[in-house]
Amino acid sequence: MKLYPLALALFLGTAAPLALAETVRCPDLADAVQAGTCPAEEDLRYTYHAYCSDDARMYRGDNELCPDYRRYRKVKNVVLWESRDGTFQGYVSCDVPAAMLRQARAVTMTVGKQGKITRLACSYGEGMVFGYRSRGECKVQVGDCAAGACTAECD
Repeated sequence: MKLYPLALALFLGTAAPLALAETVRCPDLADAVQAGTCPAEEDLRYTYHAYCSDDARMYRGDNELCPDYRRYRKVKNVVLWESRDGTFQGYVSCDVPAAMLRQARAVTMTVGKQGKITRLACSYGEGMVFGYRSRGECKVQVGDCAAGACTAECD
């Protein structure tokens, strides 16, 4: 059988590429990078008064944060951090010292779906969660980090 170079090139060009699985690990936060700035106390107080003075929100019953400024501050006083390579991101309380964040070790890895996006979540305790988003499918291989490095295979 004689193969024609043009026909072969067209066939190979339309063939679907093989999907290679990627191993994803929870990042080491020792070299995490703060990607934003913490809000100033004055800014938090200003936004608290602006947000909580919206009467329509109060009448809808959407006022979980407003009865207490400390609750509002706890939720809103956060800053974005990223893993060194930028693949994992997480909002961390500005009240957590950077040294404490850098010493944190992953506890668990979980996977979830948000629409068409797969989200891996690495929990470090104390409310610190760093997430990885992918359009591919991911399956957690080792979810308990006490047994070793948490890993997942992602398409």
